[in-house]
Amino acid sequence: MSDETTILLCIATPLAGAVLIAITGSRPNLREAVTLVTAGVVFGLVASLFPQVLDGGRPAAIMGEMLPGLAIAFEVEPLGMMFAGIASFLWIVTSVYSIGYMRGHHEHNQTRFYIYFAVAIASAVGVAFAANMMTLFVFYEVLTLSTFPLVTHHGTDEAKRAGRVYLGILLGTSIGLQFIAVIWTWTLAGTLDFTEGGILRDKASPAVVGVLLALYVFGIGKAAVMPFHRWLPAAMVAPTPVSALLHAVAVVKAGVFTVLKVIVYIFGFDFLAQVASGNWLLYVSGFTIVAASVVALRSDNLKRRLAYSTVSQLSYVIMAAAILTPLSAMGAALHIATHAFGKITLFFCAGSILVASHKTLVSELDGIGRRMPWTMAAFAIGAFSMIGIPPTVGFVSKWYILRAAMEAEQTFAAAVIVLSTLLNAGYFLPIVYAAFFRAAPAEPATAGGPALGAEVGNGGLPRNHGHRREGHGEAPLTVVLALTVSAAGILFLFFFPDLPFALARQLAGVAG
Repeated sequence: MSDETTILLCIATPLAGAVLIAITGSRPNLREAVTLVTAGVVFGLVASLFPQVLDGGRPAAIMGEMLPGLAIAFEVEPLGMMFAGIASFLWIVTSVYSIGYMRGHHEHNQTRFYIYFAVAIASAVGVAFAANMMTLFVFYEVLTLSTFPLVTHHGTDEAKRAGRVYLGILLGTSIGLQFIAVIWTWTLAGTLDFTEGGILRDKASPAVVGVLLALYVFGIGKAAVMPFHRWLPAAMVAPTPVSALLHAVAVVKAGVFTVLKVIVYIFGFDFLAQVASGNWLLYVSGFTIVAASVVALRSDNLKRRLAYSTVSQLSYVIMAAAILTPLSAMGAALHIATHAFGKITLFFCAGSILVASHKTLVSELDGIGRRMPWTMAAFAIGAFSMIGIPPTVGFVSKWYILRAAMEAEQTFAAAVIVLSTLLNAGYFLPIVYAAFFRAAPAEPATAGGPALGAEVGNGGLPRNHGHRREGHGEAPLTVVLALTVSAAGILFLFFFPDLPFALARQLAGVAG
């Protein structure tokens, strides 16, 4: 099979899978089998491109031409290879998780969920393999539109409000800011192709560079740099597998991936380092890291705490890129991978807790580790990775970013990393401690009806009617299997980091 065919199939296969999911929607077992097979095939296709990219090759394909000299085109370079590999592998894991979660939580519209999930993965792969900024922009927008029905999945007033915030911020920033930057870049450089060293050198004044950089960074709303971050916590109303998609598999990764790709291939590290007008990015990203960590520290709702943790962790990638050294580029690329595995594990655990015990607040988790040891052990591993404690892979990326900050004498960045790490510990370690070392509250008697003070829904039934009773062990097997695999990935990548390291070195131009 030719490289061009493989690349196009990486995008077409999940779209074909979405059609088959729609056709088999009335037969859940077959529908979910189609989802798993499609995810496996996509990962196999993506993985087949790894050897060539590692050897320095750049597989390419052209879908068609929009304007003379501006094609919808794809080229697989190291950063895109890493992003596509992460997204396609974690789609398999998330699909396994979704089967247990969607059934265990008795979610409606499950066929629609799997259809749009598949379309979102196709869009993410399109973003990853884009050869120019216009191609990336097109798939970036499709990713926004395909995830909107997932955010509003429940159809409640709260979900609809969240969807309006989600769509309003992401479309508003991309069309109102990012698209202007794309057109301006085309006007200045005469090309939008991603090129090593950038395309804007000697094409723009320092003042123009500063404005363009702001348009890109704030126009890439999926990166959640403050103040354009509110869509992320708002979207937590969606089912947990959607939260995993937003935070780890596709959406936010598409954001920080795009920012890093713009800095590396549109501006170029050397060119940005020569102009002072881009220095503000270091401070804006540093502020986002600390401010979001403080909000997470004060949040009792578990998913909200994880959401603001994501806002903070994403800006590690932005801040690392803003240091503008090869070592910091490595750290930024590695953190995309480490955050993906760490955060998807944490969201998987939050969903497992919800399915098995219907708890959503951090203050309700005392002793839950004794009833759900697999879930909370995985949560501890994910939390340690977010903090940066070895032997989790989160330590590796944080170490490289800190090293880069120290070598570049960026005291502010180093201080932000130290302070935010302490804040990470402050909002994660108490959860782990409470889960394993505090006694669970006594369960109220249930004989004769709902417990005193139980939340009651329509018809006088407890709101957990139809679900497993609180305190009776783990979530469904597929849920526990998925979170165990993702947690194992955190440890595996610490001890065997060769593949992400090789891709990160190629991106940064660092010799092995």
